[in-house]
Amino acid sequence: MSAHHTHNDLHSEQGARPGEHVGRSADPVVKVRDLAWLEFQKPDLDGAETFAHAFGFTTSHRSAHELHLRGVLPGTPSVVVRKGPVSRFTGPAFLAADDADLLRLADHLGTSVRPLPETLGGLTVDAVEPSGTRVRVVTGCHRLPALERQTPLDHNAGPDLERVNAPQRPALEPAKVERLGHVVLQTPRYAEALDWYLDTLGLIVSDFLYYEGQRAKGPTMSFIRCDRGSEPADHHTLAMTLGPRARYVHSAYQVADLDVLAAGGEYLKDAGFQRSWGIGRHIQGSQIFDYWRDDKGFLVEHFTDGDMFDSSLEPGWAPMTASGLAQWGPPASADFLGVKPGKESLAEARSILRALRESDNEFDLTRLRGLLKVAST
Repeated sequence: MSAHHTHNDLHSEQGARPGEHVGRSADPVVKVRDLAWLEFQKPDLDGAETFAHAFGFTTSHRSAHELHLRGVLPGTPSVVVRKGPVSRFTGPAFLAADDADLLRLADHLGTSVRPLPETLGGLTVDAVEPSGTRVRVVTGCHRLPALERQTPLDHNAGPDLERVNAPQRPALEPAKVERLGHVVLQTPRYAEALDWYLDTLGLIVSDFLYYEGQRAKGPTMSFIRCDRGSEPADHHTLAMTLGPRARYVHSAYQVADLDVLAAGGEYLKDAGFQRSWGIGRHIQGSQIFDYWRDDKGFLVEHFTDGDMFDSSLEPGWAPMTASGLAQWGPPASADFLGVKPGKESLAEARSILRALRESDNEFDLTRLRGLLKVAST
């Protein structure tokens, strides 16, 4: 294989070995075009909206029972929050390439095409993937118009002068979200769920990670993009990682540039919100990142300057380590890695014991040793 097709030119990655997962389906049912929105349930819509505005979302719909949050680029809302007794992630919605794909998918799944609520418009086919997460594939939804963007700053780079007699003064204001980029999910049925997304929705893998010393057992994380043929797509629209329970890990939202991201972080800090990890630049995906906790503790990311791949690029392979999460930036925090003492890490510890006792998942003692090693490397 050529260097172009196996990431051999990148400092942490290499191509697949014979017999390893090829990272795509030979004949998927459909090929979704993008991630449309994410759905959450929260008991306090006022608190959710307060954080959302500080993070850089705009409210596109609000009622007593529902909140829609959007970015400035045209399209659907990025996040839908419904009022409920507990805070939880209820699932992603993917955008179908065309209406016919919904009929094809419904026939394959043995279900029906249903109308979405009038607040969203359009149609959906709902499925449950092997981890138990509800997945929607939608089409024909109301299209929100573009809003005013934050303009990236002009930069003087070496001898190339873009500004003269013009100081830089980025505004200390929320980093306006432009669009939803990706969601990361943990699953105890990683291999089964991965194949479901590739076979059913036509997603393709950009990068695989594996526990050090366990490559022969197969990957334990994948960064997965939409297959748009020759049209570039985000390095990952969905990322999945093996773990002791099915859960939301984080979601990511694009902003205009580094100055917007950094100034927006200062705004969030001044508003009393908690930075989880950042600012840095990832390896897989290359994006500049900054992670925050929302009003209910959900992990959310501002990002800018992410990789865009067309369908010709085959997966890269790399070991999973904490130090391998970023090219530069502060070390990954205990909060980001999920080992900070607290309610969430206690729930994860309990789920480890439960997964090890049960046999209907892929999380065993060998995988546990690999996971524990990640945080120390």
